[in-house]
Amino acid sequence: MQIEEKITKAAELILQADGLLIAAGAGMGVDSGLPDFRGNEGLWRAYPELGKHRISFVEIANPNAFSDNARLVWGFYGHRLKRYRETQPHEGFRILKEIAEKRVHGAFIFTSNVDGQFQKAGFDDSRIAECHGSIHHLQCTIPCSASIWTSEGLSVEIDEENCRLLSNFPLCPECHGLSRPNILMFNDWGWISNRTEMQMERLNKWYRKTSRLVVIEIGAGVHVPTVRRASESFNVPIIRINPDYPEVPKSTDIGLALGAIDALRSIKNRIELIA
Repeated sequence: MQIEEKITKAAELILQADGLLIAAGAGMGVDSGLPDFRGNEGLWRAYPELGKHRISFVEIANPNAFSDNARLVWGFYGHRLKRYRETQPHEGFRILKEIAEKRVHGAFIFTSNVDGQFQKAGFDDSRIAECHGSIHHLQCTIPCSASIWTSEGLSVEIDEENCRLLSNFPLCPECHGLSRPNILMFNDWGWISNRTEMQMERLNKWYRKTSRLVVIEIGAGVHVPTVRRASESFNVPIIRINPDYPEVPKSTDIGLALGAIDALRSIKNRIELIA
C-alpha cells in the first residue's frame, strides 16, 4: 500500500471511530525539540558529562543513583524538569485535539512520556494515563509513605555543563529525607504507582463506553515496548506513526513511516477532504 493510500485509510478509520486512544512514546516529543534518549549516544549528546564518565541511561535513571550520587542524578532530572517546563508542544498536539473533539467519546491518552506535554497542550488531565509516572510529581526516595505531591513549586538551579544540582535537595515533607521524581525507573521497587493506577482505572472505564475505538500510536519504540504492547492489547485498528518502526501486526492496521507532525498534518488534510 502506497503512502497516500495509507493516509486515506487512516483518515477513514478516524472518521468512523467513536473514540480515539492516543498512545504516545518518546518520539512524540521529538518535533518539539525534546531528546528521546535512544541508546546511550542520544543521552550523552544531551548530557556530555554523563558521556565523559560513560554513565548509561540505565544507571542514571535508576533509584540507586540517588544514594550513589544524588547531586548528579538530581542534576539530570532537574535539568529535564526545567526543559519540559520551557518546551512548547508542537503542532501535532493541536491537530490531535481537533480530531478528537469531533469523536463522540473524544480521546484518552496513554503515554510512557513523563514530560506533561499533553496537559500543557490542553488535553483533559483526567483523560491521561502516564504509565511511567510524571516528572511533575515527586515522592520520597525511601519511600516513607505512599504520598505523591506536585513539583509545581520546586525551583532547581543546575550546573548544566557538569550535570549537577547546585540548589538545595528537594525533600520529602513527611520524613524530610531526599525526594525523587514519581517516575518508574530501571530496577525500581520503590516507585509509588497509586497515581498511575487511578489513571488506568479511568482509562478502562472510558474504553468500555466505546464501540468503534481506533488507536493512534505515535513515536513508540521497540526497545521498551510498553506503548506498542498497550496499543495492540485492545485488538482494534491501529494507526502507527513511526519513522523507524512502522510495522503493524494486523491487516486492519496502518503503519506510517513518518514523524508526528508530517503524519498528523497529512491525516488532518485528508479528513477535511473526504469528510
